[in-house]
Parts: sequence; structure tokens; C-alpha cells
Amino acid sequence: MTAALLGSALATAQNPIIRDQFSADPSALVVGDRVYVFPSHDIKAPADYARKDWFCMADYHVFSSDNLTDWTDHGMIVDQWSAPWVNEKGYSMWAPDCKEHNGKYYFFFPAGAKPQPGQRFGGGNRVGVAIADNPEGPYIPQETPLEGVGGIDPCIFVDDDGQGYLVMPGITITKMNDDWLSVSTDPADRHRVEEVPTKGLVEGPYLFKHNGKYYMTFPWARDVEEVLAYCMADNIFGPYKFMGVFFEEHANKCWTNHHSIIEYKGQTYLFYHHNEFSPEFDKNRSVCADSIFFEEDGTIRMVKPTLRGIGVTQSDSKIQLDRYSALSNSGDSIAYLEPSNYFAGWKTVFFEEGAWAQYNTVNFKKAPKSVTVKIVPPSAGTLEILQDDKVIASVNVPADRQVIEAKAKVSGASKGIHHLKVRMATQGKIQVDWLSFE
Repeated sequence: MTAALLGSALATAQNPIIRDQFSADPSALVVGDRVYVFPSHDIKAPADYARKDWFCMADYHVFSSDNLTDWTDHGMIVDQWSAPWVNEKGYSMWAPDCKEHNGKYYFFFPAGAKPQPGQRFGGGNRVGVAIADNPEGPYIPQETPLEGVGGIDPCIFVDDDGQGYLVMPGITITKMNDDWLSVSTDPADRHRVEEVPTKGLVEGPYLFKHNGKYYMTFPWARDVEEVLAYCMADNIFGPYKFMGVFFEEHANKCWTNHHSIIEYKGQTYLFYHHNEFSPEFDKNRSVCADSIFFEEDGTIRMVKPTLRGIGVTQSDSKIQLDRYSALSNSGDSIAYLEPSNYFAGWKTVFFEEGAWAQYNTVNFKKAPKSVTVKIVPPSAGTLEILQDDKVIASVNVPADRQVIEAKAKVSGASKGIHHLKVRMATQGKIQVDWLSFE
């Protein structure tokens, strides 16, 4: 299917940012005023793939946004059937990366190679390149993978002078030749970062630069699940200094993590993955994003993953309260709307008077006149809607109703960016899917 046919598909804000399919290993790229994300694409194992308990990835999509809230799926750009050298039954298209070079976009993707004569299975993991005139494609895969490069999880780093480097697990940094279709074989153009931890798997390196410092970041299986850790250096070939962890394991223990880091409109962002839409099977993952901040000495402040994520939510959109910024200590909880279909999303359940959920950074282009709240039965009671701790609406939810959209007048609300709070004003139980202002 072409990118043009899929260009209208939108995934809205909050974590995960891609909400209609599994996605992982996000490589983010800033192009002008847009951010493009190139993730892996987890799928359910088909009949011809024997490992039903393992990662299964047959293609790549690309997504983009100009506000970090509304994400457009531009469709499939490369798959295991269109790349000439890739094993068509491998389902092993691992973490990719994409960068611009001489006006074209070079998409680096690892995959299992076709079996060679005498081999029963695949020819090992190699790194290929697909090239496009635009970040959304179409991409043309090269006939052969990079010579002398094996493994998965490539990272492409472009220094201030325009020189490109290929970073691979190991962790090695190698200069790329000017064609970006080969790497230098001069030993002086290659460096191995020896300062990473030696205990526990280190993979998926991502190198970036901030205020003149080089940051080599990587997933690290410190115990069982992967954290994100980093080293710092003044020069690209080091020496690097191990600085520790900046992203801890998730509470519900997704085994892997993989990431990229960009600066966009003056703020640094971390793109990563988690298994929010597949809580029982962590080989089906979803892309998330949160902000990164630095201390005065350049070290990375610990990142705490959020449900709210990044971007500004418009007041007339469907505001997903379950992707909250803060929750009261008791009296409310989050649950899946449909336990048999996690992609249906979540609901916020209020069951004690005074319980509340807060959702930050909502843009009111005009002062709203009314609010609609999508209610899930069984529900009954009264909700208060607050804008920056000021009550602007009271929504009554009658008992014994089917799925309803409860409406109420809004009074005293202001335009501009504000924080929202929804509070249970009575005894009872109310289950909220979303709310929107008119």
C-alpha cells in the first residue's frame, strides 16, 4: 500500500503516541518543523513463523507530526519482501535509523539475510540502506547490505562538520564514507567504547550531541529488564566516562527498551517503547515519548515515564483523561475499556467522593461554552470540571443508562493553555472515556 493512501491515518497525543498498531525502537528525526519517527513494527506471529514467543517484525512504517500531538502514518516504507537481500521468511527487521545526507534520506535497517548456498537457515543479521528524496518516502532499498557490517540496531550520527558515523552495538563508532553506502576500513576511523558496563547486555546505542558534549546512550540489562544508561565525552572517539542510568525499568517489567533523543523547538525529547497495548506479552511494544532535561553540569536528569507524554492537547479534541498528569491518592483508577482489545484504550474510574484526575497542557483557543463527557456504564453521580483549580462545569450522570455523552454548560473558563482536573463531587461510580469542550 502506498504512503499516499495511508497519509490520512492519525494517532493522537499521549503515551503511547502510536495507538492503532504495535511499534518499537523509535528513531526520531527533525526535518524542518516536523518530527519523523521510524520505528520497528511488531506483529503477531504468522503461521509460517515458528517462534510464537519471540519478536516478529516484517516491515517498517514512518510517522510524522508538526505538534507532537497528532501523528500521521505515512504507511509502509520497506518490508522483507521488497529488500532484495533480506530473508523473506525471517521476520527480523530490527531497530532502524534514518538521517539526511546531501539532500536525500538514508534509512538504515537491520534484517536477517537470505540463506546462502549450504545454509539451512538465514545468513545472519546484516544492515541495509534504503534511499528516498523525502523523509516519508518512497524508499528504494539497495541491492546489497553494507559490506563488512553485521548485527542489529544501527545508529547514524552526523557531527557538526557533516561527517557521518555508524554506531553499532559493541559499542563501536566507525566513519562512513561519503557515499553513505560503505564505511571506512582505516583502523584510525574506528573506535570501540570500552567504558560501558561489562555485566549485562548492552545494545541499541544512540549517540547524540548537546552543548558540545557527546552522549553515548544505550539500553542496558542491568538485572533482567533494560534500563537506559549513558556515557559522556568531549570528543567523538572519547575517552568516554560512564555516567549511570537516566531511565529506570518500568514498573510492569517490559524486558526491552530502545530509544532515540532529539532537540525540537528548544526542548529535548526521548522516544522509547513500552508494552502498554500488550501487558501480557512484552514482545509487542508501543512507542512513547517524554521530555528530557539536563543538569547544569550537562548530566541527564532522571526521566520518569508519563502517561501524559508530550505535546499540547486542543480543548475541542477528545481529551483522554486516563493519560493523566496526576491522580488522587485514592478513589479512582485506570482500566482498559475492552480487556479483549487493548487498542480500544482506557477509562478513568471514579468511585469515591473527592477523587480526581488531572490532565495538563490543554489549549483553549476560545473560552468554551459547553463540555461533553463520554461516560461508560454502569455509572451514576456528579463530576466537577476544573480549569486551573477553578470549577467551570458540573456534569450530572444519571443512573441506568447505556453509553452516553453527558453534556453541561461551562461558565467562567478562560482561553489559553490551562491544566484540567476532573473531580468526583458525589458518592457513586462514574467511568470516563474522554471529554471535549465546545
